[in-house]
Amino acid sequence: MKFSDTHCHLYLSDFENDISIVIRRARDAGVIACYLPNIDSSSIGDMLRLEAGYPGYCHAMMGLHPCSVKENYRKELALVNDWLNKRPFAAVGEIGLDFHWDKTFVPQQYEAFRQQIGWAREIQLPIVIHSRDSTQECIDVVKENQDGNLKGIFHCFTGSYESALQIIDLGFYLGIGGVITYKNSGLAEIISKIDLKHIVLETDAPYLTPVPFRGKRNESAYLKYVLKKLSEIKNMPASEIADITTENSNMIFNTKSV
Repeated sequence: MKFSDTHCHLYLSDFENDISIVIRRARDAGVIACYLPNIDSSSIGDMLRLEAGYPGYCHAMMGLHPCSVKENYRKELALVNDWLNKRPFAAVGEIGLDFHWDKTFVPQQYEAFRQQIGWAREIQLPIVIHSRDSTQECIDVVKENQDGNLKGIFHCFTGSYESALQIIDLGFYLGIGGVITYKNSGLAEIISKIDLKHIVLETDAPYLTPVPFRGKRNESAYLKYVLKKLSEIKNMPASEIADITTENSNMIFNTKSV
């Protein structure tokens, strides 16, 4: 059984002492690819070093995370643009809007989001969207920019069924991770009504660890628990879900199954 982790931050300091072990566990669990979303200028070096250390297995994205949109956001965006023009990336990400902690830079978040979508359209890359407490707002921005060619993932989808239908209608995929194993999240009920052809798997490691390891550091190997939960929800073999979701990720990132 083989599957992809479409969203993990394995380059963070949480993994600096045992990344080779973490990667080995992921491979042993069946993970055939790890996609690495960027955060800001401070994370680029570590992300690219990890990709270089595991070529063909770890795939870097390039983007400015909405939580990193601050006073210097234009400088950060310029750096993102430089990198996008310098070498290939799997996607523009993670980008979007975050209204959970701080709304000081909301107009700037919108500007950064739209700018990066524009770059993605120019170079024909998918986008990976962060939409914490801003799902509808992100949907609206994508609607503005959907010309029929824009594609990507709403990472860590935790929205309503109605939101899911809007995202699917836009041709985007739902990124499903550890939250689906949380008893009170309500996500399982929503996903039970969604066809697997609209879903990809992710961990968001080291965050959002699935049950039974909730509260501990997440890692790509734990994707098997997300898969197990989906198997229960859909009442179908985990291997079949793995095949479908991996094919979905291959279509998004224009990669081939291993």
